[in-house]
Amino acid sequence: MSTFTIFLVLIVVVAFLLIVVIMVQNPKGGGLSSSFGGGGTQQLGGVKKTTDFLDKSTWTLATVLLVLILVSNVAINRGPGGVESKALDPDATTTAPALPTAPAQTTNDAATATPKDSL
Repeated sequence: MSTFTIFLVLIVVVAFLLIVVIMVQNPKGGGLSSSFGGGGTQQLGGVKKTTDFLDKSTWTLATVLLVLILVSNVAINRGPGGVESKALDPDATTTAPALPTAPAQTTNDAATATPKDSL
């Protein structure tokens, strides 16, 4: 398994966890935080601590995802030569696509004839 594949799997796992953490949150007081601390009781850390945990985990997972994406760019197998683009390769030759030619203008005597001439 290549290094890029490992990074790809980690990116997918972190993205899934980030989706789950975001979906659990509810900005209007619902979600997981309200079920743990509803009614003013302090169950499992209370509303404030659950909200803080979800907020911190969201930022942490987002940062980890960004770092994994940036580091995975280094792990991409660029093949022999390691040139990223043909625009950067001095040996690459490219041909410009042929431009379409305009149709030749033909004159049609019937089209240019006046109605008087055609009678």
